[in-house]
Amino acid sequence: MSNTTHIFMFIMFAATFFSAISQILLKQSANREHKSGLYEYLNWRVILAYGIFAGVLLLNTYAYTKVPYKYGSIIDTFTYVFVLLFSRILLKEEISRGKLIGNLLIITGILIYSL
Repeated sequence: MSNTTHIFMFIMFAATFFSAISQILLKQSANREHKSGLYEYLNWRVILAYGIFAGVLLLNTYAYTKVPYKYGSIIDTFTYVFVLLFSRILLKEEISRGKLIGNLLIITGILIYSL
């Protein structure tokens, strides 16, 4: 793999990080009381989250021109791991046994698939 491919793989990995952040922003917005139904969708958390999603989509679309699909699919699954960690750290949610097992299966699948 070329150095360019590694750079774009890192960009994709960073994009999964930001995708997880946007999901946390949406969850924070959903957990808040809003003045009306309109404000549930028109508040800074939701707008920022969807802006991040759009940016991640554009980044990933371009990165896939340089990264083999086999590696892109592996990198994209890290979003689930990041969401689990951010939910625990930022939202103070408990990590259930099912969530832990699910994420361990994801990590195991990543390791098996990449070897």
